[in-house]
Formats: sequence, C-alpha cells, structure tokens
Amino acid sequence: MRIAILGAGPAGLYLGFLIKRRRPDIDVTAVEQNPADATWGFGVVFSDRALEFLREDDEETYAAILPHMESWRDMTLQHRGERIVIDGVGFAAVGRLHLLQLLQARARSVGVEPVYRRVVKSLDEFDGHDLVVGADGVNSLVRRTHAMELGASTVPLTNRFAWFGTAQRFDTLTQTFVENELGCFNAHHYRYAPGMSTFIVETDQATFERGGFAHMTEAQSRAACERIFAPALGDHPLISNNSIWRQFPLVHNERWSCGNCVLLGDALHTAHFSIGSGTRLAMEDAIALDKALAAHGDDVAAALAGYEAARRPILEKLVAGANSSMHWYEHFAGHMRLAPADFAMSYITRSGRVDLERLRKFSPRFVAWYEREKVSVLNPPLP
Repeated sequence: MRIAILGAGPAGLYLGFLIKRRRPDIDVTAVEQNPADATWGFGVVFSDRALEFLREDDEETYAAILPHMESWRDMTLQHRGERIVIDGVGFAAVGRLHLLQLLQARARSVGVEPVYRRVVKSLDEFDGHDLVVGADGVNSLVRRTHAMELGASTVPLTNRFAWFGTAQRFDTLTQTFVENELGCFNAHHYRYAPGMSTFIVETDQATFERGGFAHMTEAQSRAACERIFAPALGDHPLISNNSIWRQFPLVHNERWSCGNCVLLGDALHTAHFSIGSGTRLAMEDAIALDKALAAHGDDVAAALAGYEAARRPILEKLVAGANSSMHWYEHFAGHMRLAPADFAMSYITRSGRVDLERLRKFSPRFVAWYEREKVSVLNPPLP
C-alpha cells in the first residue's frame, strides 16, 4: 500500500508515525511546502488533560512531549481593573516549534522522512497512491480540489486577531480585556516555556476599523498592541512571527472523504483558538484514521467510511462547544459592559456545557467569590 500525506504539521506527522509504526511495509510519503523549522505562532495550549489521550496507545510519544510542557491549575480574567481567578480550569502548553520537532523525531524513528519545501500543485502528482491524506491545513489543496464533492465551506469570522510572543512570564492562562478610546481589545496570553509566552491580541471589527489597523505595517501594529497592553506586558516587548491581522476561518465539510482522498485536522475542521483544542483534535483525528485503517486492512473505502462514522459524532460535539465559545468572543465587546462577576460567569459558561452547580464541584473558590459579589450587589452596605 502507498499512502501520501500532504502536510507535516502535528496531524500529518503523527499520522505518518502511527501508520508506519503499525505496518512497516506501507510506503508512507509526507510532503510539506514549508521548511522543517518554519511555524506560525508561538505556543500550543491544551486543556488540563494535556496529552492524556496519548497515554493508552502511545506512552512513548506522551513521555517525549510531557517534560517540555508548562502547566497550571487555574485561569485568570482581567476586567475593569479587577483580577478574577477561576480555579480548577487548568491548561498545559508547549512551544509549537518544539512540538513539531518532537513529532518529526517520532516520525523518523519509524522511517518516515518528511519532504520539506515541496509545493504540490495538483493531486495528479500522487496518481498511483492508494490513499491521499489532506493534513494540509485551512488552505488545504485536497479540500479545494474536491470542494464540491466534500460539501466544503470556509467562513471567516468578523473579529481580527494577531498572534505575538513575549518574554513576559504569566502564572496562568490569562484573558485581559481592555477598553480605550479606540474600542475593545482582548489578549489571550499564557507561558509555553520558562521564558516565553504566547500573546494573542483580538479586537472586534468596529475597533479594528476605527483604529486604522488595516493600514498599519506589522511593526506599527505590534507597537500599538504594546501600548494597549502595557500593564500586562510590563517592560517586555511583543515579538512578531508573521504576526499579521487575521480573521479566524470556520472550516466545515459535509463529507470527510472523496474517492481515495480524506481530510483531517484543520483541513477538515477548525476549532476556535479560545478553547485550546485545535492541535489535540488534529492528533486525535490521526489516531482515529489509523485505527480505521488497521480495522479494514487494504480496503481503503471501508476504512474511510469507518473513520468518519466513528469520529464524526465525537468531533461534532467538541466543535459545537468551540463554536459556542467563538460566538461569545465575536461579541466580547458587548459582554464587557457587564460587571466583573457577571462578566466572569458569562465567560466561564459560554460553551453552554457548564452551569453553576457543575462549577461548584471544580471551581469552588470562584463560585464562593461570585456568590459573595452577587450578595453584596443585592445588599449594599448602609451609608
């Protein structure tokens, strides 16, 4: 069997490793248009389960990545000058380039040597392959080639965001909300290494236009964001890495495969960066596809049908939560009118899957603070 994987990000690298580890006789070719050490952004964040999904089937990869991760048990909101800690909402993060290097090493350990700097112009280049996997991201050639058959769609959100880094160290994943004369801004920031943090700046369309950001150079935008978030950054500057303003793309496909071509990761779906699950979902897609191939041997059609049947219900539930979070952020400027306690509760329940009673179990200190705040509003002290 011959398999071609387009894209050598986390999804493509991990799929190549899994397939070749299981069946050394399969010819696996992985191609990537960028250099091996090129990556967009800085850190990759996971939920508090971190890489637990790897432990059962791949203890070695789990053990290789885990020591390089930064982790914490709480998260923080900064709103109207108040610091609100939400306990029990843990996350873990690792440098994106470091993660890619670890997965490159895992792929090479089983004989998969990705071909870098190869731009694929047509899927005809892979005639003769039994399976072509689109792990080639939001601009997937595989998806674009079969867009009609797959029922593919890509819809850009209205908010703009720019992904920076900084040497400022943050104790937790923090959401800092700022309102000034231009409008409303939010920064998602967290450390991913002892001396480095991700710093994603987001703003709504009205603020973006009012501030003239569309006409700024990358350096000018960086300087403006440094001024806006100076208290959070301290004396540390922002660091650019192709940190241009983007609109998050919502990628959806009615069908996951066409003929001998199949999608996974961001080529198949996107999950808003506010939930920290994009990389995890991509790697879980790879696990699901490999299991389907293992179950059906060389019957590619049956394997692709099995992959979608098994994975789609799980994925759709997770993506629904991500979309609820995305909708909250698309209107975060309106939410900022709320008092800190109501704002924090609106934020933590934005997915629709968490209510006050569930919060009592995993965030008892936050709930106690919230209820004290609500009581004080209803019963203000006597003058």
